[in-house]
Amino acid sequence: MAAVSMPQLGGARRLVVKIGSALLVGPEGLRGDWLRGLCDDVAAWRAQGCDVVLVSSGSIALGRRVLGLPSGALPLEQAQAAAAVGQIRLARAYEEALAPHGVITAQVLLTLEDSADRRRYLNSRATMQTLLGLGVVPIVNENDTVATDEIRFGDNDRLAAQIAVTCGADQLLLLSDVDGLYTANPKTDPTARHLPVIETITPEIEAMGGDPVSGLSKGGMKTKLMAARTAVAGGCAMAIAEGSVLRPLSAVAQGARTTWFLPEADPQLARKRWIAAMKPKGTVIVDDGARLALGRGKSLLPAGVTQVQGDFGRGDPVAITDHAGQRLATGLIRYTATEARAIAGHHSAQIETILGYPGRAALIHRDDMVT
Repeated sequence: MAAVSMPQLGGARRLVVKIGSALLVGPEGLRGDWLRGLCDDVAAWRAQGCDVVLVSSGSIALGRRVLGLPSGALPLEQAQAAAAVGQIRLARAYEEALAPHGVITAQVLLTLEDSADRRRYLNSRATMQTLLGLGVVPIVNENDTVATDEIRFGDNDRLAAQIAVTCGADQLLLLSDVDGLYTANPKTDPTARHLPVIETITPEIEAMGGDPVSGLSKGGMKTKLMAARTAVAGGCAMAIAEGSVLRPLSAVAQGARTTWFLPEADPQLARKRWIAAMKPKGTVIVDDGARLALGRGKSLLPAGVTQVQGDFGRGDPVAITDHAGQRLATGLIRYTATEARAIAGHHSAQIETILGYPGRAALIHRDDMVT
Protein backbone atom coordinates (compact mmCIF):
# COMPACT_ATOMS: atom_id res chain seq x y z
CA MET A 1 0.00 0.00 0.00
CA ALA A 2 1.34 3.44 -0.94
CA ALA A 3 2.27 5.79 1.89
CA VAL A 4 -0.26 8.49 2.69
CA SER A 5 0.85 11.96 1.59
CA MET A 6 0.49 14.34 4.53
CA PRO A 7 -0.50 17.94 3.72
CA GLN A 8 2.15 20.62 4.19
CA LEU A 9 1.03 23.78 5.97
CA GLY A 10 3.59 25.84 4.07
CA GLY A 11 1.90 24.90 0.80
CA ALA A 12 -1.54 26.24 1.70
CA ARG A 13 -3.23 28.47 -0.85
CA ARG A 14 -5.93 29.65 1.53
CA LEU A 15 -5.55 28.92 5.23
CA VAL A 16 -8.09 29.25 8.04
CA VAL A 17 -6.62 29.24 11.56
CA LYS A 18 -8.78 28.77 14.65
CA ILE A 19 -7.37 30.13 17.90
CA GLY A 20 -8.70 28.80 21.19
CA SER A 21 -9.39 31.06 24.18
CA ALA A 22 -6.89 29.26 26.41
CA LEU A 23 -4.07 30.13 23.98
CA LEU A 24 -4.96 33.79 23.63
CA VAL A 25 -6.04 34.63 27.18
CA GLY A 26 -4.07 33.58 30.26
CA PRO A 27 -4.51 34.20 33.99
CA GLU A 28 -3.08 37.71 33.57
CA GLY A 29 -5.17 38.59 30.52
CA LEU A 30 -4.24 38.79 26.85
CA ARG A 31 -1.01 36.94 26.00
CA GLY A 32 0.54 39.71 23.95
CA ASP A 33 3.83 37.96 23.15
CA TRP A 34 1.98 34.90 21.85
CA LEU A 35 -0.37 37.00 19.75
CA ARG A 36 2.52 38.91 18.20
CA GLY A 37 4.27 35.63 17.37
CA LEU A 38 1.12 34.29 15.73
CA CYS A 39 0.79 37.49 13.70
CA ASP A 40 4.44 37.26 12.65
CA ASP A 41 3.55 33.87 11.18
CA VAL A 42 0.38 35.20 9.55
CA ALA A 43 2.38 37.97 7.87
CA ALA A 44 4.94 35.42 6.65
CA TRP A 45 2.23 33.24 5.12
CA ARG A 46 0.64 36.29 3.49
CA ALA A 47 4.01 37.24 2.03
CA GLN A 48 4.17 33.80 0.41
CA GLY A 49 0.87 34.48 -1.37
CA CYS A 50 -1.37 32.57 1.02
CA ASP A 51 -4.75 34.03 2.02
CA VAL A 52 -5.26 33.78 5.79
CA VAL A 53 -8.46 33.89 7.83
CA LEU A 54 -8.34 33.87 11.64
CA VAL A 55 -11.26 32.45 13.59
CA SER A 56 -10.53 33.66 17.08
CA SER A 57 -12.12 32.86 20.41
CA GLY A 58 -11.39 35.07 23.39
CA SER A 59 -13.97 37.87 23.47
CA ILE A 60 -15.89 36.48 26.46
CA ALA A 61 -12.68 35.53 28.26
CA LEU A 62 -11.34 39.08 27.81
CA GLY A 63 -14.62 40.79 28.65
CA ARG A 64 -15.29 38.84 31.82
CA ARG A 65 -11.94 40.01 33.23
CA VAL A 66 -12.76 43.65 32.50
CA LEU A 67 -16.21 43.29 34.08
CA GLY A 68 -14.97 41.29 37.03
CA LEU A 69 -17.26 38.34 36.32
CA PRO A 70 -16.54 34.98 37.97
CA SER A 71 -14.95 31.99 36.26
CA GLY A 72 -17.07 29.11 34.99
CA ALA A 73 -20.30 29.15 33.03
CA LEU A 74 -22.04 32.53 32.82
CA PRO A 75 -25.75 33.28 32.44
CA LEU A 76 -26.60 34.18 28.84
CA GLU A 77 -27.01 37.89 29.58
CA GLN A 78 -23.62 38.12 31.30
CA ALA A 79 -21.92 36.12 28.53
CA GLN A 80 -23.36 38.50 25.93
CA ALA A 81 -22.24 41.51 27.94
CA ALA A 82 -18.74 40.06 28.32
CA ALA A 83 -18.60 39.40 24.58
CA ALA A 84 -19.61 42.98 23.81
CA VAL A 85 -16.84 44.35 26.02
CA GLY A 86 -14.22 41.81 24.98
CA GLN A 87 -14.82 41.79 21.24
CA ILE A 88 -13.66 45.37 20.71
CA ARG A 89 -10.47 44.62 22.67
CA LEU A 90 -9.91 41.42 20.71
CA ALA A 91 -10.25 43.15 17.34
CA ARG A 92 -7.96 45.99 18.42
CA ALA A 93 -5.32 43.52 19.64
CA TYR A 94 -5.20 41.79 16.25
CA GLU A 95 -5.16 45.09 14.40
CA GLU A 96 -2.21 46.36 16.46
CA ALA A 97 -0.28 43.09 16.12
CA LEU A 98 -0.65 42.94 12.33
CA ALA A 99 -0.30 46.65 11.55
CA PRO A 100 3.55 46.67 11.76
CA HIS A 101 3.54 44.12 8.93
CA GLY A 102 1.36 46.36 6.77
CA VAL A 103 -1.52 43.87 7.02
CA ILE A 104 -5.07 45.23 7.17
CA THR A 105 -7.57 43.42 9.37
CA ALA A 106 -11.36 43.23 9.34
CA GLN A 107 -13.79 42.09 12.01
CA VAL A 108 -16.45 39.58 10.87
CA LEU A 109 -19.09 38.48 13.40
CA LEU A 110 -21.40 35.62 12.43
CA THR A 111 -24.15 33.43 13.88
CA LEU A 112 -25.39 30.00 12.86
CA GLU A 113 -28.25 31.65 10.95
CA ASP A 114 -25.71 33.29 8.65
CA SER A 115 -24.78 29.85 7.30
CA ALA A 116 -28.24 28.26 7.49
CA ASP A 117 -30.01 31.01 5.51
CA ARG A 118 -29.08 30.87 1.81
CA ARG A 119 -29.16 34.62 1.23
CA ARG A 120 -27.11 35.44 4.30
CA TYR A 121 -24.68 32.63 3.49
CA LEU A 122 -24.05 34.05 0.02
CA ASN A 123 -23.67 37.56 1.40
CA SER A 124 -21.15 36.31 3.96
CA ARG A 125 -19.28 34.39 1.28
CA ALA A 126 -19.15 37.36 -1.07
CA THR A 127 -17.87 39.63 1.72
CA MET A 128 -15.15 37.14 2.68
CA GLN A 129 -14.06 36.70 -0.93
CA THR A 130 -13.88 40.46 -1.41
CA LEU A 131 -11.84 40.98 1.77
CA LEU A 132 -9.38 38.26 0.81
CA GLY A 133 -9.14 39.62 -2.72
CA LEU A 134 -8.12 42.97 -1.24
CA GLY A 135 -5.39 41.36 0.84
CA VAL A 136 -7.23 41.75 4.15
CA VAL A 137 -6.97 39.23 7.02
CA PRO A 138 -10.52 38.72 8.39
CA ILE A 139 -10.79 38.13 12.13
CA VAL A 140 -13.91 35.98 12.54
CA ASN A 141 -15.81 35.19 15.71
CA GLU A 142 -19.28 34.07 16.61
CA ASN A 143 -21.48 37.05 17.36
CA ASP A 144 -21.89 36.14 21.02
CA THR A 145 -23.41 39.53 21.78
CA VAL A 146 -26.68 38.59 20.03
CA ALA A 147 -26.47 34.81 19.58
CA THR A 148 -28.63 32.62 21.80
CA ASP A 149 -28.39 28.88 22.32
CA GLU A 150 -30.85 28.34 19.48
CA ILE A 151 -28.87 30.35 16.89
CA ARG A 152 -25.26 29.66 17.77
CA PHE A 153 -22.54 27.31 16.64
CA GLY A 154 -21.59 26.83 20.29
CA ASP A 155 -17.87 26.58 19.62
CA ASN A 156 -15.39 28.08 17.20
CA ASP A 157 -14.11 24.71 15.95
CA ARG A 158 -17.27 24.16 13.95
CA LEU A 159 -17.49 27.84 13.03
CA ALA A 160 -13.95 27.62 11.64
CA ALA A 161 -14.86 24.57 9.57
CA GLN A 162 -17.89 26.35 8.16
CA ILE A 163 -15.77 29.41 7.33
CA ALA A 164 -13.18 27.18 5.64
CA VAL A 165 -15.83 25.66 3.39
CA THR A 166 -17.51 29.02 2.79
CA CYS A 167 -14.35 30.73 1.55
CA GLY A 168 -12.94 27.70 -0.31
CA ALA A 169 -9.91 27.16 1.94
CA ASP A 170 -7.68 24.20 1.19
CA GLN A 171 -6.38 23.93 4.78
CA LEU A 172 -7.83 24.50 8.25
CA LEU A 173 -5.63 24.54 11.36
CA LEU A 174 -7.18 24.23 14.81
CA LEU A 175 -4.72 25.61 17.36
CA SER A 176 -5.60 24.20 20.74
CA ASP A 177 -4.17 22.86 24.00
CA VAL A 178 -3.83 19.35 22.52
CA ASP A 179 -1.44 18.17 19.80
CA GLY A 180 -3.87 15.98 17.93
CA LEU A 181 -6.16 12.98 18.20
CA TYR A 182 -5.27 10.00 20.37
CA THR A 183 -6.82 6.56 20.61
CA ALA A 184 -7.79 7.51 24.17
CA ASN A 185 -7.30 10.41 26.57
CA PRO A 186 -3.49 10.56 27.01
CA LYS A 187 -3.90 12.28 30.38
CA THR A 188 -5.65 9.27 31.87
CA ASP A 189 -4.57 6.36 29.67
CA PRO A 190 -0.80 5.70 29.34
CA THR A 191 -1.44 3.33 26.41
CA ALA A 192 -3.05 6.06 24.28
CA ARG A 193 -1.48 6.38 20.82
CA HIS A 194 -1.21 9.58 18.80
CA LEU A 195 -2.76 9.37 15.32
CA PRO A 196 -0.84 11.55 12.82
CA VAL A 197 -3.16 11.08 9.82
CA ILE A 198 -6.85 10.28 9.53
CA GLU A 199 -7.88 9.27 6.02
CA THR A 200 -11.54 8.55 6.87
CA ILE A 201 -13.60 9.59 9.89
CA THR A 202 -15.12 6.28 10.95
CA PRO A 203 -17.41 5.57 13.93
CA GLU A 204 -14.33 4.21 15.69
CA ILE A 205 -12.54 7.52 15.17
CA GLU A 206 -15.56 9.46 16.42
CA ALA A 207 -15.65 7.31 19.56
CA MET A 208 -12.18 8.64 20.47
CA GLY A 209 -13.56 12.17 21.07
CA GLY A 210 -13.49 13.48 24.62
CA ASP A 211 -14.89 16.35 26.66
CA PRO A 212 -13.49 19.88 27.13
CA VAL A 213 -10.69 20.03 29.69
CA SER A 214 -10.02 23.80 29.78
CA GLY A 215 -11.88 26.26 31.96
CA LEU A 216 -11.67 28.90 29.21
CA SER A 217 -12.55 26.89 26.11
CA LYS A 218 -15.92 25.43 25.13
CA GLY A 219 -14.75 22.94 22.51
CA GLY A 220 -13.37 19.47 23.08
CA MET A 221 -12.20 16.69 20.78
CA LYS A 222 -15.80 15.84 19.90
CA THR A 223 -16.35 19.30 18.42
CA LYS A 224 -13.04 19.06 16.57
CA LEU A 225 -14.14 15.80 14.97
CA MET A 226 -17.43 17.43 14.00
CA ALA A 227 -15.43 20.26 12.47
CA ALA A 228 -13.25 17.76 10.63
CA ARG A 229 -16.32 16.13 9.07
CA THR A 230 -17.49 19.48 7.71
CA ALA A 231 -14.06 20.51 6.47
CA VAL A 232 -13.04 17.32 4.66
CA ALA A 233 -16.47 16.98 3.04
CA GLY A 234 -15.91 20.45 1.58
CA GLY A 235 -12.48 19.52 0.23
CA CYS A 236 -10.44 21.13 3.01
CA ALA A 237 -7.63 19.34 4.87
CA MET A 238 -7.76 19.94 8.62
CA ALA A 239 -5.07 19.72 11.30
CA ILE A 240 -5.23 19.75 15.09
CA ALA A 241 -2.09 21.13 16.73
CA GLU A 242 -0.91 22.31 20.13
CA GLY A 243 -0.52 26.04 19.71
CA SER A 244 1.11 27.47 22.83
CA VAL A 245 4.53 28.06 21.19
CA LEU A 246 5.27 31.61 20.11
CA ARG A 247 5.31 30.83 16.36
CA PRO A 248 2.61 28.13 16.08
CA LEU A 249 2.26 28.11 12.28
CA SER A 250 6.01 27.83 11.82
CA ALA A 251 6.11 25.01 14.36
CA VAL A 252 3.51 23.00 12.45
CA ALA A 253 5.22 23.69 9.12
CA GLN A 254 8.51 22.47 10.63
CA GLY A 255 7.05 19.17 11.76
CA ALA A 256 5.48 19.67 15.18
CA ARG A 257 3.17 16.83 16.18
CA THR A 258 -0.29 17.20 14.67
CA THR A 259 -3.20 15.15 13.43
CA TRP A 260 -4.16 15.75 9.80
CA PHE A 261 -7.59 14.86 8.42
CA LEU A 262 -7.37 14.32 4.67
CA PRO A 263 -9.90 16.03 2.37
CA GLU A 264 -12.37 14.10 0.28
CA ALA A 265 -11.87 16.35 -2.75
CA ASP A 266 -10.41 19.67 -3.88
CA PRO A 267 -12.48 22.47 -2.26
CA GLN A 268 -13.37 24.13 -5.55
CA LEU A 269 -14.21 20.77 -7.14
CA ALA A 270 -16.40 19.88 -4.15
CA ARG A 271 -18.28 23.15 -4.48
CA LYS A 272 -18.72 22.71 -8.24
CA ARG A 273 -20.14 19.23 -7.69
CA TRP A 274 -22.55 20.62 -5.11
CA ILE A 275 -23.82 23.28 -7.52
CA ALA A 276 -24.02 20.85 -10.44
CA ALA A 277 -26.25 18.53 -8.40
CA MET A 278 -28.85 21.25 -7.80
CA LYS A 279 -32.07 21.47 -9.79
CA PRO A 280 -32.35 24.89 -11.49
CA LYS A 281 -35.31 27.02 -10.43
CA GLY A 282 -35.13 29.26 -13.44
CA THR A 283 -33.22 30.13 -16.61
CA VAL A 284 -31.29 33.14 -17.85
CA ILE A 285 -30.71 33.39 -21.58
CA VAL A 286 -27.56 35.19 -22.71
CA ASP A 287 -26.24 36.77 -25.89
CA ASP A 288 -23.21 35.64 -27.88
CA GLY A 289 -20.85 38.01 -26.08
CA ALA A 290 -21.79 36.59 -22.69
CA ARG A 291 -21.55 33.05 -24.09
CA LEU A 292 -17.96 33.68 -25.17
CA ALA A 293 -17.12 35.34 -21.83
CA LEU A 294 -18.47 32.34 -19.91
CA GLY A 295 -16.31 30.10 -22.06
CA ARG A 296 -13.28 32.06 -20.88
CA GLY A 297 -14.23 31.54 -17.24
CA LYS A 298 -15.75 34.98 -16.64
CA SER A 299 -18.65 35.89 -14.36
CA LEU A 300 -22.08 36.58 -15.87
CA LEU A 301 -22.89 40.29 -15.93
CA PRO A 302 -26.43 41.68 -16.36
CA ALA A 303 -25.49 43.31 -19.67
CA GLY A 304 -25.18 39.91 -21.34
CA VAL A 305 -28.65 38.67 -20.32
CA THR A 306 -31.46 38.92 -22.85
CA GLN A 307 -34.23 37.03 -21.06
CA VAL A 308 -35.06 35.71 -17.57
CA GLN A 309 -37.44 32.78 -17.05
CA GLY A 310 -38.89 31.29 -13.88
CA ASP A 311 -39.45 32.40 -10.31
CA PHE A 312 -36.43 32.23 -8.02
CA GLY A 313 -34.85 33.98 -5.08
CA ARG A 314 -31.36 35.18 -4.31
CA GLY A 315 -28.94 32.28 -4.02
CA ASP A 316 -31.14 29.84 -5.96
CA PRO A 317 -29.63 27.72 -8.74
CA VAL A 318 -30.48 28.77 -12.30
CA ALA A 319 -29.56 27.44 -15.72
CA ILE A 320 -27.66 29.65 -18.16
CA THR A 321 -28.46 28.99 -21.81
CA ASP A 322 -27.92 30.56 -25.21
CA HIS A 323 -30.75 31.48 -27.60
CA ALA A 324 -30.68 28.00 -29.11
CA GLY A 325 -31.48 26.52 -25.70
CA GLN A 326 -28.04 24.97 -25.17
CA ARG A 327 -27.13 24.75 -21.48
CA LEU A 328 -23.91 26.70 -20.91
CA ALA A 329 -23.70 26.56 -17.12
CA THR A 330 -25.55 26.34 -13.84
CA GLY A 331 -24.98 28.92 -11.14
CA LEU A 332 -26.23 30.50 -7.93
CA ILE A 333 -27.81 33.81 -8.86
CA ARG A 334 -27.33 36.92 -6.73
CA TYR A 335 -30.69 38.50 -7.50
CA THR A 336 -34.35 37.54 -7.36
CA ALA A 337 -36.18 36.83 -10.60
CA THR A 338 -37.88 40.23 -10.44
CA GLU A 339 -34.57 42.02 -9.89
CA ALA A 340 -32.85 40.01 -12.62
CA ARG A 341 -35.53 40.94 -15.16
CA ALA A 342 -35.21 44.60 -14.23
CA ILE A 343 -31.44 44.77 -14.73
CA ALA A 344 -31.14 42.34 -17.66
CA GLY A 345 -29.34 43.95 -20.58
CA HIS A 346 -28.04 46.84 -18.48
CA HIS A 347 -24.52 47.65 -17.39
CA SER A 348 -23.56 46.93 -13.79
CA ALA A 349 -23.07 50.66 -13.15
CA GLN A 350 -26.82 51.15 -13.74
CA ILE A 351 -27.96 48.62 -11.12
CA GLU A 352 -28.37 51.13 -8.29
CA THR A 353 -30.36 53.51 -10.49
CA ILE A 354 -32.69 50.74 -11.65
CA LEU A 355 -33.23 48.94 -8.33
CA GLY A 356 -32.90 51.92 -6.02
CA TYR A 357 -30.10 50.33 -4.02
CA PRO A 358 -26.52 49.22 -4.78
CA GLY A 359 -26.12 45.63 -5.91
CA ARG A 360 -23.33 43.27 -6.84
CA ALA A 361 -21.73 43.76 -10.25
CA ALA A 362 -22.10 40.13 -11.34
CA LEU A 363 -25.46 38.46 -11.77
CA ILE A 364 -23.72 35.12 -11.19
CA HIS A 365 -20.11 35.08 -10.03
CA ARG A 366 -17.76 32.59 -11.64
CA ASP A 367 -17.04 31.00 -8.22
CA ASP A 368 -20.76 30.18 -7.94
CA MET A 369 -20.97 28.63 -11.39
CA VAL A 370 -20.27 25.25 -12.98
CA THR A 371 -20.07 24.82 -16.76
